[in-house]
Amino acid sequence: MTAIAPRSGTASLTRLLLVATVLFGTVFTALSGTASAHAALTGSTPADGAVVATAPKDITLTFSEQVAMGDDSIRVLDPDSKRVDAAKIRDLSDGATVRYAVDLRSGLSDGTYTVAWRAVSADSHPVSGAFTFSIGAPSKTAAPVPTEQAGGGLVGALYDIARYVSYMGFVLLVGGAAFVLGCWRRGASVRPLQRLVVQGWLALTGGTLVLLLLRNPYTNSGKLGDAFDLAGLQDVLTTKTGAALVSRLLLLGAAALFVAVLFGAYAKRGESQDESERKEAGDLTLGLALGGTVVAAGIAGTWALAEHASTGLQPALAMPVDVLHLLAVAAWLGGLTALLVSLYRAPSIEGAAVRRFSRVAFISVVVLAVTGLYQSWRQVGSWSALWNTSYGQLLLVKVALVALLVGIAWFSRRWTGRLGEPSAKAEDGAAEDGGREAGAGKETGPETTTTATTTVVTDSDRATQLARQEAALASARQKRMRDADPGRTGLRRSVLAEAGVAVVLLAVTTGLTGTEPGRTAEREAAGAADGGTAAVANQGPLDVRLPFDTGGPNGKGTIRLTLDPATSGPNVMKVLTDGPDGKPLDTPEVRVAFTLTAKKIGPLPIVPERAALGRWTADPVLLPMPGDWRLQVTVRTSDIDQTTVEKNVKIG
Repeated sequence: MTAIAPRSGTASLTRLLLVATVLFGTVFTALSGTASAHAALTGSTPADGAVVATAPKDITLTFSEQVAMGDDSIRVLDPDSKRVDAAKIRDLSDGATVRYAVDLRSGLSDGTYTVAWRAVSADSHPVSGAFTFSIGAPSKTAAPVPTEQAGGGLVGALYDIARYVSYMGFVLLVGGAAFVLGCWRRGASVRPLQRLVVQGWLALTGGTLVLLLLRNPYTNSGKLGDAFDLAGLQDVLTTKTGAALVSRLLLLGAAALFVAVLFGAYAKRGESQDESERKEAGDLTLGLALGGTVVAAGIAGTWALAEHASTGLQPALAMPVDVLHLLAVAAWLGGLTALLVSLYRAPSIEGAAVRRFSRVAFISVVVLAVTGLYQSWRQVGSWSALWNTSYGQLLLVKVALVALLVGIAWFSRRWTGRLGEPSAKAEDGAAEDGGREAGAGKETGPETTTTATTTVVTDSDRATQLARQEAALASARQKRMRDADPGRTGLRRSVLAEAGVAVVLLAVTTGLTGTEPGRTAEREAAGAADGGTAAVANQGPLDVRLPFDTGGPNGKGTIRLTLDPATSGPNVMKVLTDGPDGKPLDTPEVRVAFTLTAKKIGPLPIVPERAALGRWTADPVLLPMPGDWRLQVTVRTSDIDQTTVEKNVKIG
C-alpha cells in the first residue's frame, strides 16, 4: 500500500504553513505583553508611597517565593538620583518567609526616595519593580522610576524566540525519532524524515546555545552586547538555569550519536535482505528505543528542573509529571509532523504505519490530559484564577486548541480506516497508460537512430535516457494509483490541518511557561489589596465632629474637621473649634496626626495654619495610601490645658 506525494500538494502545504505562521505571530505578539513575573513582591518596609517621620536604617522586600538576588539587586536613590544604599544585600528569609534587605546610609535628608529592585525567581524568570517612599514629607525627585519589565525589550524578545525554537526542536527530534522507531521502521532510510529529525536536533542545539548566551542580559542589564560578557556567562553557569542548559547541551551530544546510529547502521540493516541482518535490526530497535527514551527524558528534565515544576507545590511530583507531559507532546506533535512529511515528501508509506501512529497519538493524548489536569490544578489553584489571570486565560486557549486538534485527529482516524489499495480497474488503467507511454518512448527510437547520424550517442547515454523515462513512467503510474484512493487525499488534508493547529498550540504552550501562574497572580493581587485597603472609598469630603474638654476654664468645645476629597494623595483640611454655645472658640494651638497602623505608617504630623478665630487650614495634606487611618487632634486652650481626641476614619 503506497501513498505518493503530489506536486500540487506543495502549494497547499506552503499556504497552510503561511497561515499557521501568521497565527503564531499573532499569538506570540499577544504573549509578549503578558507578565513574565513568577515571584511577586508582597510587601516592603517602608511601604510604597509611605511617609515616615525619620529615616529608616534599611529597606526590606518580601516576596511570594524564593528569589535570587545579587549585591546590586536593590538600589535606593535620593531626590537628586544619587545612590544612598550600602549595595550589600542581606538575606532575612525565615522558613516560608522570603525577605531581603539593604542598609541605608546615615544622615538622609527629608524628601522622596526611589527603590528599584531586580531578582530572578525560582522558576528562572526575571522579576523587577520600583516604588517610592518619603522621609518627613514628599518632595520632587529626579530619580527615574524604571518602567520596563525585567526580561523585556529586544533581549526579551530574542530570548522568547529562542525558547520557542528550543521547544520546536525538541518536538521534532524526539517525535520524529519515535515515529521512525515505533511506527515506520523503513522511514529510517527516507531522506525527508532524516532531514526533519536532524533539523530538530540543530534547532534545539542552536536555541539552547542562544539561551545560554542571552541569559546574562536577560536577567540583568537587558543589553544585547552583554551576551558575550565572559564574566556574566561564568555567573550564569553557577545558577540552576545555567546548569540545566549546559546539561541539555551534553545530552544533545548523546542525541547526536543516537541520530547517527538511527540513520546509519539501523537504516542499512532494515533495508538488507539478509535474514540475520534484519534480526540484528530488530535487536537494535530495542536498544535505540531504550537509549533514546533515556536521552529524551533527560532533555525534558532540563526544563522541569529549571522552570515551573521545580518550585511551588509538590515539586517532587511535579517534575516527573512535567517530563511525561513534554514527552507526550513530542510523541504526538512531533510524530504528526513526521507523518505529514511522509505523506507529502516520502515516496510511499504503509497504511499500517499510519494506524500505528494513530494508536501512539491516542495514548499521548491520554497522558497529556492526565498530566495537564494536574499541572493546571497546581498552577491555577482556583476557578477565579482560571478566568481572572493571564495564565488561566492562556490555559483556556490551550485547552480549546487541544480540543480542536483532537477533533481534527478524529477525522484523520476515519480517513486512516478508509485507507485501501487502489482498485484493479485503476491499476489496469495506470498500467495501460504506462504501456502507451512506454510505447511512445519506443517510437522515438528511430528518431534517435536517425539523429545518431549527426550526433554520436553512446550506449551509456541511451541507457541513462531510458532509465529516466522509466522512472517518470513509474512515478506517473504511482500517482494515478494514489489518486484512485480518496482516503489518502483526505488523510493528507486532515494531517495538514492538525499540523497548522499544532504550530499555534506550541506557541501558546511556550507562552504559558513565561506567564505568571494563577496562584502567584492571585496572591500578588491579594497582597496589593491588603497593602492598600479593603475600605470603601469615600464619596465626598470627610466630616468629623469630636467633642473635647481640656479641663481648664473655657476648655470645653467641639472640633469640626473636614478633609477633601479624603483620598490618598493631596487633600485640603479645615479645622474649626467651637465653644458650647456654637460660636468659634479661640484656641492657641491645634495639631493633627494621621496613623495607618496596619502598615506601620505614621504618625504623620500636620500643623495647620491659623486662618481666623477658631479656624485652621492645611493644604496640602498628603496621605500616601488608602486604608483605615487613626485621626488624632490635639487642642490647647491655655498655656497648660490641652487634650488629644482621636477617631478611626476611612481614606479611599
